[in-house]
Amino acid sequence: MNLLDEIKTIDEFAEVSNVINKSNFIAQVHQVFFEKHVKDYLAYAKKKYYDASHHCYAYKVANGDVRYSDAGEPNGTAGLRILNAIEHFNLSNQLIIVSRIFGGVKLGVGPLGKAYYESAYNVIDKSKIKEKYLFQKATISTSFDQISFVHRILANHKSLIASTEYRELIELSCWLKSSEIDLISKKISELGKLTVSIIIHSETVYK
Repeated sequence: MNLLDEIKTIDEFAEVSNVINKSNFIAQVHQVFFEKHVKDYLAYAKKKYYDASHHCYAYKVANGDVRYSDAGEPNGTAGLRILNAIEHFNLSNQLIIVSRIFGGVKLGVGPLGKAYYESAYNVIDKSKIKEKYLFQKATISTSFDQISFVHRILANHKSLIASTEYRELIELSCWLKSSEIDLISKKISELGKLTVSIIIHSETVYK
């Protein structure tokens, strides 16, 4: 799985309503990591706006996977246009649902696509976009006489220490920026292979 070292995302829920030719377009933005999250948020939107005729959506995750749905609207008028808004802001790990409460006036293919795009655009534009970095879990074991050097290396590379255990050796559970792992590993190795070791785990997170 190829993940980006840095992404832009919205991690706080937001909702914006927009009435166009008597139809109410209600756009929601959610942060998602897995398809199950998408299903849960769709169920939430359908329950909250039970009177909506369509619940269209698009999502894009950090590994590049995308999916979208017109949910009964004419092909290309809803899901793809919502995805266009997500990609306009270069967002990842993002789901946007637009629920349409039909007001009795048909918009036509062009205006309908524009309505879905603008609804998605507006909810993104009114949200706070954050830059997040990919961190990977690591375990560092070090002797007591090297701990200050280890701390200095981690601090210089903006690493995060999750926990510290004091045994025969000091064991640090850390989150390392993926873009800095090779350099950190090299510096750790230079401290002394007999007194300092590093294990890189597969677990990753954006922070």
